[in-house]
Amino acid sequence: MFCVSLSIGCQERAIRSEGDNSRIEVAVQLDEPPTANKEEANSQESLILMGHDGSVPSVTFSPDGKRLASASLDKTLKMWDAVTGQELLTMKGHTEWVMCVAFSPDGMRLASASWDGSAKVWDAATGQNLLTLKGHPDYVWSVAFSPDGKRLATAGFDRTVKLWDAATGDEVLALKGHTEAVSCVAFSPNGKRLAAASADQTVKVWDATTGEELSTLTGHSDTVQKVAFSPDGSELATASLDGTVMLWDANSDRESLTLTGHTSMVFSVAFSPDGKRLASAGLDKTIKVWDVATGQESFTLRGHTKQVVDVAFSPDGDRLASGSLDQTIRVWDIGRVGPNRVSPQTE
Repeated sequence: MFCVSLSIGCQERAIRSEGDNSRIEVAVQLDEPPTANKEEANSQESLILMGHDGSVPSVTFSPDGKRLASASLDKTLKMWDAVTGQELLTMKGHTEWVMCVAFSPDGMRLASASWDGSAKVWDAATGQNLLTLKGHPDYVWSVAFSPDGKRLATAGFDRTVKLWDAATGDEVLALKGHTEAVSCVAFSPNGKRLAAASADQTVKVWDATTGEELSTLTGHSDTVQKVAFSPDGSELATASLDGTVMLWDANSDRESLTLTGHTSMVFSVAFSPDGKRLASAGLDKTIKVWDVATGQESFTLRGHTKQVVDVAFSPDGDRLASGSLDQTIRVWDIGRVGPNRVSPQTE
């Protein structure tokens, strides 16, 4: 039985479909909204952005690093000034939870994925809805622009990945092969490959032009929640509900390292722009930063009061943004954090 467990306040919902016991966990908290918009924190945590009325499952920096976009279970997207923390835009149009947000490579558009069964494309300057992509019959979990900005990929509860023309909204390809819901999709830096993570505990890699399945990565023992390519395309990183992060050689498809340190499920993973560091976010309310070459944990960031469900590097690699069940986005100045240092905000 496939089950997505959702906790809203003290109530719980379950969504079920035919399949095995694999899961995609969704961290949800819609009560006790924050009361402030921004506050100072410790020497690593430079901003706390408050404004969403629900969990924040996705955050991303603009290509120039000046803006930050967030997606929320309050059914909205928000745009923020990444330096001051000022809220710039709120985008409304989805009728269910918004699970993912992505900038186009030129920073002029945003794409969003929602449980209303659609993906949308927005003008990143005005917040105007430009396109609505409909093709998945139910929940859309993830969305990504191709490196040239001409295509979009979406991942769905229907076990498929779809490719779209980003200018017209026309569906180009439907990629099938996963046996459970697809939780994340990512293009390789050259745009030639597409990787997808799934509740079937695998990652599949396709030819992004022909749709041919190239490989399947197996090794995790629970849902693979997130997949990311390294900036040079030579490695893949995966985050899983089995509590581990794995690094893979993208050419041989072999696992190269397993990173253990989180005490429970890991929801997200992201490479630094230089490819030397990896950040992960977990159920244990922490963000961990790792040395990619050695697999050693460099430091841990603490401050969120509930599960951390997404993490993203700024384009210069000096900052991290994180989204959480606590309804906040936090921006961390990691340029001032040394090796093996732990953020002062402990347990």
